[in-house]
Amino acid sequence: MQKAPSTLSAIRFAHSPGLVHYRRELDDMDMRPERRSKGIVSWPVGDRPRERLLLHGPQVLADAELVAILIRVGFKGTSAVELARHVLERFGSLRAMVEAPVLALLDIKGLKGAKAAQLLAAMEIARRAAVPTKPAQLQIKSTRAAAEYLQDRLRGLPEEQFRVLYLNRRSTLLDDALIAQGAVDSVCPPLRNIIARALQTNASALIAAHNHPSGAAEPSESDRLLTKDLIAAARPLRLRLLDHVIVGEDASYSFADSGLLDELDLECQAPVSMAKRRH
Repeated sequence: MQKAPSTLSAIRFAHSPGLVHYRRELDDMDMRPERRSKGIVSWPVGDRPRERLLLHGPQVLADAELVAILIRVGFKGTSAVELARHVLERFGSLRAMVEAPVLALLDIKGLKGAKAAQLLAAMEIARRAAVPTKPAQLQIKSTRAAAEYLQDRLRGLPEEQFRVLYLNRRSTLLDDALIAQGAVDSVCPPLRNIIARALQTNASALIAAHNHPSGAAEPSESDRLLTKDLIAAARPLRLRLLDHVIVGEDASYSFADSGLLDELDLECQAPVSMAKRRH
């Protein structure tokens, strides 16, 4: 006769890995629906962000729904829309999220790897789409036109960038060059590179620009000194510095419009005038 299993054997069987795994499978089924997370796929089709976008257009979606489409999925217990709302609440607005540094996005639970990369890629596409794709056809004939172009280029960046626009005699944009970038107050654009690029592009005029990630658009003493040095470096080659634009969060500063560019230009000429008087 076959022996009945002992009590000890029954206990071991009840706690065996196979049975535990089987119980987990039962928990994942509809036998315990109160523990299952209701994702977007469980929503009515007419309420799902992606389907609403395709049927009615992106303009009908809330900010969180647009972000959720980029994120695609949430994490356990949190849908993509809920995660998107949390991201927007964390930064305060859609614009603040776009301007946030990479590390700030990666610090959010559920927003790692591919999700963060998708968001960053979408934000960079939007930034680039706002800039003309054919700079050779763009003419910058006023300080206002320069400021508008550079605001689209530099506003909202987490790091400081120093760019130079190279123009010909007809004010046509020949090149938009990123000269230097880095942490706030650490960017030191090399004048030699700026002048060398002007010679390479056969430019006759320059417009310097950089952003202040802090949001303020007022020039610092180092900004004044850099502008003066650039004027002095460009003068022997008959290159004209038309402006130096500082882009802040909600405004920009023009050295030309403020009159500061003329003041610095006179300061650069002063030693030459004194030398001529002596001779």
